[in-house]
Amino acid sequence: MTEHPSLQPYVDAWTHSIDAIAELVQPLAHSEWNRRTECPGWSVRDVLSHIIGVETELLGDPRPIHTLPRDIYHVTDESTRHMEVQVDVRRHHTAAEMTSELEYTVIRRNRQLRNEKRTPDAKVRSVLPGGGEITLETLLRLRAFDVWVHEQDMRRALRNPGNMDSAAAYIARDILVHGLPKVVAKRAGAPNNCAVVFDVHGPLEFMRTVRVDAEGNASVNSSPSLGPAVTFTLDWETYLRLACGRVKPEAVRDRVKIEGDEELARAILANFAVTP
Repeated sequence: MTEHPSLQPYVDAWTHSIDAIAELVQPLAHSEWNRRTECPGWSVRDVLSHIIGVETELLGDPRPIHTLPRDIYHVTDESTRHMEVQVDVRRHHTAAEMTSELEYTVIRRNRQLRNEKRTPDAKVRSVLPGGGEITLETLLRLRAFDVWVHEQDMRRALRNPGNMDSAAAYIARDILVHGLPKVVAKRAGAPNNCAVVFDVHGPLEFMRTVRVDAEGNASVNSSPSLGPAVTFTLDWETYLRLACGRVKPEAVRDRVKIEGDEELARAILANFAVTP
């Protein structure tokens, strides 16, 4: 266990997801490694390469010295270029090489996390493009979130669903819900003094209401609204895919029930993605 108990739930959630990924990829046939995921340009192999790459950087390993091909269409800026290096350098690795590196990386990270003595508010380097510092607690929460989201990317590609209500799923829910006020008030331009309800069902059920006050400031809580401007009813997987930018609203329109202001609803769905 880590020295600070408040960090342990994030470590446990990360461990559960990354172990699930290891179990998921172990029996894959060669063709399954190349299955396309909803991450632009990334296969199952590429998603795993991304996960391994981030974790090795957290271990302090140097980033690969690697020149990207010029014809990778989904690399559009410095942020995507930064992320692609760890992926492209492993693009021709065999299944055995991928699973072996994952196993070794997880062993090293587990050891590192067990010996973690820094306080939750200690400043650490962010692994996101552009760097910067965040707290250790924030880093571990985001790692649990990121690994679980990518676990689900891989599961959808492999048609092997699971863990939609795991500990990391609840962490993901809270992170995604945290972005709702900005989506509703700032990006979609919801009018002052209105409420928007999100009623989510499935393996993980919840209802959240975004309220925009008289000054245009928005907040989110679990209290119901008697007269919302819009109510969205959708399943948890669809919510996840929309909030993570994995799918366009038009592609899942039949899975989202809308009641209320259609124009506002369309604006919210068009701006629903909150992940980078």
